Amino acid sequence: MEQKYTIFPKFHIFPARCTAFFVLLQPNEIMSKNTNPTQIEIKNRKAEYQYFLLTSYTAGIVLTGTEIKSIRAGRANITDAYCSFVNNELWVHNMHVSEYANGSYNNHQPKRDRKLLLNKKEIRKLLSKLNERGFTIVPTLLWINENGYAKLDISLAKGKKLYDKRESIKEKDERRRKQQEDE
Repeated sequence: MEQKYTIFPKFHIFPARCTAFFVLLQPNEIMSKNTNPTQIEIKNRKAEYQYFLLTSYTAGIVLTGTEIKSIRAGRANITDAYCSFVNNELWVHNMHVSEYANGSYNNHQPKRDRKLLLNKKEIRKLLSKLNERGFTIVPTLLWINENGYAKLDISLAKGKKLYDKRESIKEKDERRRKQQEDE
């Protein structure tokens, strides 16, 4: 199988002369838009404990420049966040994105409301389910996709009673005990 190489020119300018040389890179060495190998995933651990998560959706978020930089640095918190509809648009409230350290006077407010981007069909489904008693929309995961955009996984959820929470604690303890026995 023949390997294809890409040629990239590199220029070095010295005081008395200009030299140029070329670098051969294999296809997997070419840098993509997102060169950071670490993945940003900010989870809402309380959501699984407090709610039954029924259906899940992935939504885009409308962010400013300093907000996306803070999220890429992992400085966000979605533990107390919730979603609601305002004028048939889905908004996330109480999501904390820390101020960007290198931001100027144009820095964002940490707990401002942010608009979520979904298809009309998904919005209609969520709106109809939300009108039923006991349902809410909870953010579960904030992550960055391969193109560098921030995405928020939201779930349609129904609140747990106290005895349901106790059962989930028991199940969690049993899973841990089985894992320890296997090791």
